[in-house]
Amino acid sequence: MTTQPGTPSTGTQPAAQPGTETAGRVIDVLLLFTDGPGELGVSRIARELGLSKAVVHRILQTLVARGMVTLDHASRLYRLGPTTAALGARALRGSDLRAVAAQPLRKLQEETGETVTLTALVPGGRAYVDQIVSTHEVKMTVELGRRFPLHAGSSGKCVLAFLPESEREAILTGALPALTGSTRTDADTLRGELAAIRQLGYSTSQGERQADAGSLASPLFGLDGDVRGSVSVCGPRSRFTPRFIDECAPRVSEAARDISTALGWTGEGDGSRVSAERPMTPSPTTTEGPP
Repeated sequence: MTTQPGTPSTGTQPAAQPGTETAGRVIDVLLLFTDGPGELGVSRIARELGLSKAVVHRILQTLVARGMVTLDHASRLYRLGPTTAALGARALRGSDLRAVAAQPLRKLQEETGETVTLTALVPGGRAYVDQIVSTHEVKMTVELGRRFPLHAGSSGKCVLAFLPESEREAILTGALPALTGSTRTDADTLRGELAAIRQLGYSTSQGERQADAGSLASPLFGLDGDVRGSVSVCGPRSRFTPRFIDECAPRVSEAARDISTALGWTGEGDGSRVSAERPMTPSPTTTEGPP
């Protein structure tokens, strides 16, 4: 598991005030549950965050008392509690991204028949914030709220492609863990693919984040032209043929444009190259699989 923002480091950062440091530790503990196993013990948390077991135990007891985490007395493992779930649900209800994307997502699902997802850029990666599940008997679903790295899967790669270069390079020169056997982990290979994504305005994936899953995604832009997230179509890998991708890409791109416009995007910023010079509607391809 990678260290999350706010985790104590060996860098030369200004010393935090006691209250701020305590709050940061509490947040770091909660964030561990969003990236890794659903259940964690005191020893694992202490090791991941570089804290003493006594400190971790005190934090967990406080969180238990407020319903933020619960303890399984048999296994001595902690999991997120009902209060955390309520906060997450309230945050999703109040998300302007989720609200403005609702109608385009419904239209996209009806047009493609596959599961459609909405991803938001979050500190340390990206997270699914909404989905409309396919009507097919065999379908794909995603876990809302869990953070994933940007280099794995179409929803992350199309966000990574449109980040400012300095932010993009910071990610590419860092750890690029393999989530499946198909995850791209070579920085130079990813740079080439990200350049192609900026040209096309969409990205594809065949089993990179979730084995046996195929997906296609387009980026979302906000008022300032910065990338905000992505919209995707996903399903079993066997159904994501080159022909389906060619037919689906214009629809995904249209949904992304509609959501971006609703967010205030006017074609300025990074997204303007996609809109003005190359509309986010790809030309047919004849190659097998993803770029």
